[in-house]
Amino acid sequence: MRLKDKTAIVTGGASGFGAGIARKLAAEGARVMVADINAEAAHTIAHEIHGLAQHCDVGDAQSVDQMVEAALTSFDKLDILVNNAGVTHLPMMMEEVSEEDFDRVMRVNAKSVYLTARKIVPHMKANGAGAILNVASTAGVSPRPRLNWYNASKGWMITATKAMAIELAPFGVRVNAINPVAGETPLLKSFLGEDTPEVRAKFLATIPLGRFSQPEDMGAAAAFLCSDEAAMITGVAMEVDGGRCI
Repeated sequence: MRLKDKTAIVTGGASGFGAGIARKLAAEGARVMVADINAEAAHTIAHEIHGLAQHCDVGDAQSVDQMVEAALTSFDKLDILVNNAGVTHLPMMMEEVSEEDFDRVMRVNAKSVYLTARKIVPHMKANGAGAILNVASTAGVSPRPRLNWYNASKGWMITATKAMAIELAPFGVRVNAINPVAGETPLLKSFLGEDTPEVRAKFLATIPLGRFSQPEDMGAAAAFLCSDEAAMITGVAMEVDGGRCI
């Protein structure tokens, strides 16, 4: 119960890593809002963990504001924000990615961090405490060919994490990131291009521990970084990648 009496928002919390994080935070005692563009799936996870569900388009300012206001109405305070929602473009040469896909990746992976910070940081500053966790990627540390603009968006998120951490430290607000390797999530097929045993085997050969990231792996890392046990940790981008970036 490391997070007893804490409150949290997890964006993209209805599936994949986000659902794993939401489940773990709730298991550790937090009251969790599961925010997702898929409202039905958000309600399913929220019901499972006895939390709240909120429809949210993280790239839309009004939708983000409504999410935060709903959380504060229900919780009174907000201790933890997990910026997990993310998208990618299909693997292809950088010049072939459409402008529409580029804008979508940056809107969800980068702009969302700005929008949530704009709304939540003043509240955390006023409380003199808070933990923000950005779910970045090993792609931001060790970029893969044909995912150029996705790589760049996650590199942006890692730099934003460090910049936020140094600015918010005097106010008692910690900001960290986790860098998953590809995992058993709805985005896996998009990362691989095609999900076949041969393609999986080739990718797994690059991970020393020999398996994909699981939602439970991200939940465990998130729960630690968002807890008081990590009170002296801010500005890190923790690789949860089975050794891929070594």
